[in-house]
Amino acid sequence: MLVEPHSWLSRFSCLGTRLFTLFAGSLVGKDSHGNRYYRERQVAKGVRPKRWVIYKNRPEASLVPPQWHSWLHYTTEAPLEVVGEFYPAWVKPHQPNLTFTAAAYLPPGHYLEGSARARASDDYQAWKP
Repeated sequence: MLVEPHSWLSRFSCLGTRLFTLFAGSLVGKDSHGNRYYRERQVAKGVRPKRWVIYKNRPEASLVPPQWHSWLHYTTEAPLEVVGEFYPAWVKPHQPNLTFTAAAYLPPGHYLEGSARARASDDYQAWKP
């Protein structure tokens, strides 16, 4: 997994969430990226409990796997299992958004890939006004 540093200001900005977690949060589980998922311990009658995530590294929503995403958005009562009917053997493991990282996809011909692109076929003719 790619670890990107984030500033002390962004670390300090989640202080309120961490304090709320300390006093009112109950750990539900962790995912393969090391993110921790919490729910509110005590809630008023008729109000659904809050659910939130504390990211291990940088706060990036694409780091949340699908089974935890469904739990965070109240689609399921418990996170989905990684094995079972919803996850056949051919399903690839979750990957976060790699745009603007060293592992980002660059198509052939991209200037960072050497700008070498296969020639187009001869049936193409440029438009001339």
